[in-house]
Amino acid sequence: MKTINLFKTTFLFIFLTLAIPFTSDAFVEKTDPATEAANKAAVQKLENRLNEIKAMDHKSLSKSERKALRKEVREIKREVKAISGGIYISVGALILIILLLILLL
Repeated sequence: MKTINLFKTTFLFIFLTLAIPFTSDAFVEKTDPATEAANKAAVQKLENRLNEIKAMDHKSLSKSERKALRKEVREIKREVKAISGGIYISVGALILIILLLILLL
């Protein structure tokens, strides 16, 4: 029993050691400096708007105005996340990873 677990662990370690260096460049998104500068400017503009909203006196606003501000803040945060990007895993890749983990462990 212990030899099987040792074999599985060793196989997993070797597989990950060999697989990670070959696929690590696949997730790097190449952007040109002009697009990157435009994204930084857009993010800075959105952050300035968030700071303006935080500096406002919310007690003097009506209920509908506060609700509109909350929606605007949520939308700004969504836009900032979209601009800054992230790593996404497809459903097929996720299923494959889960199956490999189940089979190996």
